[in-house]
Amino acid sequence: MIRIRPTRTGDIALLPSIEVSAGQAFRTIPELAWIADDDVLSEAQHQQLLRVGYCWVATDDGDQPVGFLAARPCATALHIEELAVAGDRQGQGIGRALMQHVMEEARREAFAQLSLTTFRDVAWNAPFYAGLGFRTLDDSDMPELLAAILDQEAAHGFPPRSRCAMVLPLINR
Repeated sequence: MIRIRPTRTGDIALLPSIEVSAGQAFRTIPELAWIADDDVLSEAQHQQLLRVGYCWVATDDGDQPVGFLAARPCATALHIEELAVAGDRQGQGIGRALMQHVMEEARREAFAQLSLTTFRDVAWNAPFYAGLGFRTLDDSDMPELLAAILDQEAAHGFPPRSRCAMVLPLINR
């Protein structure tokens, strides 16, 4: 049974390997296969995100992380920096459970929306998030912060037309 809990300092050393494992799925897409060998969030970056306080892990029965979600506040939005599920655990609803959890937490914390950047045409990216209610932003309604993130991604080597920013408006209860 999968459980979602806040990330602990002791989990951080395990998170880069989960992201590396998750990235292997890109080997199935020839033009994006290089991502499988690309850098992941470092332990120092995870430490920094953990200090912000919006990080969760999905754990197995032995309380070992098998997936994680890291986010940071940006103005009135909670921006999802990374969602990763270990390759051998993908397709079991773990990513969806992490996303449902962050949606609930963001509503509870009174964020106006969730935001993220992702690949437009990769099945486990934009189509997955659209199924959760996210909408793709076009240039006319793109906040400066998300435009800057997309620019940074392009500078890192991500094909600009392949990337998009998405938001999920949240109704505070």
